[in-house]
Amino acid sequence: MTQFCDQRSLFRAYDVRGHHAYFSDDFIQALGVAFAKLFAESNFDGQIIVIGFDVRLKSDDIAENLASVLAAFGFKVKVLGLVTTPMMAFWAQQFDGHGIMVTASHSDKDTLGIKWIIENNSASEADIAALFHRLAAPQTLTSNPKNIAYLPAQEVANRYIDAIAQVFAKLYPTSNLKLPFTIVIDCMNGATSAIAKALFSRFCQRVILINDTPDGRFPQGNPDPTEPNRLAELQQSLIVLEADLGLAFDGDGDRLMIVDNRGKVVAPDHLLYLLASAAISFQQSPNAKQILFDIKCSHHLPKLLKNLGATPVMTRTGSSILRQELDARQDSALFAGELSGHFIFNDGLFIRYDDAIYASLRLLFWLDNQSQLAYQSQLAAPKQSFQLTDNWGEPKSQNRYQLTDITQALPLMVSTADHYLPLGATAHQQPLACSIVSHLALLCQQLQAIAANLDANASVIQLCDCDDCPKINISKSQAQQLLPKGTVLNCIDGVRLDFASGFGVLRKSNTSHSLTVRFAGDSVADLLEIRSRFVALCQWFDADLAQKIAGLLPEC
Repeated sequence: MTQFCDQRSLFRAYDVRGHHAYFSDDFIQALGVAFAKLFAESNFDGQIIVIGFDVRLKSDDIAENLASVLAAFGFKVKVLGLVTTPMMAFWAQQFDGHGIMVTASHSDKDTLGIKWIIENNSASEADIAALFHRLAAPQTLTSNPKNIAYLPAQEVANRYIDAIAQVFAKLYPTSNLKLPFTIVIDCMNGATSAIAKALFSRFCQRVILINDTPDGRFPQGNPDPTEPNRLAELQQSLIVLEADLGLAFDGDGDRLMIVDNRGKVVAPDHLLYLLASAAISFQQSPNAKQILFDIKCSHHLPKLLKNLGATPVMTRTGSSILRQELDARQDSALFAGELSGHFIFNDGLFIRYDDAIYASLRLLFWLDNQSQLAYQSQLAAPKQSFQLTDNWGEPKSQNRYQLTDITQALPLMVSTADHYLPLGATAHQQPLACSIVSHLALLCQQLQAIAANLDANASVIQLCDCDDCPKINISKSQAQQLLPKGTVLNCIDGVRLDFASGFGVLRKSNTSHSLTVRFAGDSVADLLEIRSRFVALCQWFDADLAQKIAGLLPEC
């Protein structure tokens, strides 16, 4: 294992991921052997493992090498070719629930990665760390190509599309499965490029694709729809083409962002609410009322979910963590989502996986159904005679019910982006109790205790036992000013503070050596006030961090 010390950093919270230079042939073979040991210990004798890959340069070679190693150990391998990660999960479910996906998701072009599932369950952070310790020196293996089957691309796509069509035929048995929508899809040159046209043309009236050539060089930028300004081309296309909706998928098709008919990006918090509404509208179990959302979502979301009759449950950030939470709440949770665009339906109709394509179709069908209900109940204006035509020469009604008819009624919010603040080179060497997040959490806990103590005038806060950590002398009035009465502190994943008109969150990133910070408020003034509270809090123990936070600005 010492041979692969440089690769230790690749084994992260959600997957194996990092710079392509670390993915040497020796490392891939050792990883394949480690997977073989893992599968063998799980009693997989004679069972099938599916393997897929994304568009990145070398992803196909890595998939081929892993298949060869697993086949040499006697495992039966089905190679899916270029697919999305959810398609890999779908195909794994068609067999024994075991699969490997070679992908670095939304990361830059120089990054490679690998995800896997066992018995339809994602690997936990502990599972990923344990895989590293299974690595061994390369060994001579005897290839067994008879154990490898290459599934035709048409079969891989069609079976997936047909399964989705069956879901909507069940949900809307009396409806036409051809929706009256014109949609624009930004594939970001990723894995959805290979299937988007065939799939969405089956369900939508008109489909326009941009950046739909699979290209691991990602000429338009990182395949990450949540990056600032990354959706500008999609937004412009929506306006020029007078389309109904824009969809954007990340590199491996498990994250979704939406642009509405006015060319505005729908806030991920609002999108989560819309998809939760779609899930609740076809709730099959009366006991499944929980809607899961991660700690970075807005302060408005719990109230919106309660208005739907749901039970909001805040969780840690991470798509694999969401899936694990759903596993633990199989009978009580209906839907889960997070700010980064991962959404999972848990109603038994399709795979319990964050499939962006499936989620977008659930939204489209629900929106069409809402439009029909609105007209039937006269909540929308009656149809007018068609006097206008769209860019396609077809009649257009000025009163057509669209996504903005729903989103314009949702609470307004001003927020920063999900900012990444790099940590120092030695931060990982510090004890957990001496980390920035731990200091902030303990400080907030102590401040709340001081503010609530009727007998206290001043107190001393010791953040940890380290000699370098300062002792903080603070008065009750200072504590009450920093954290006013009613402030809600949540430390399940970093530090989140909810105030009357907004929230702030600071946490350690699971995918990079950095902190992530986000603020949101009902107005710019509210946001800046919340930001100033975090600045004041951090100033007590890390002036440099406080200065960086002070420079974070609201999104335009």
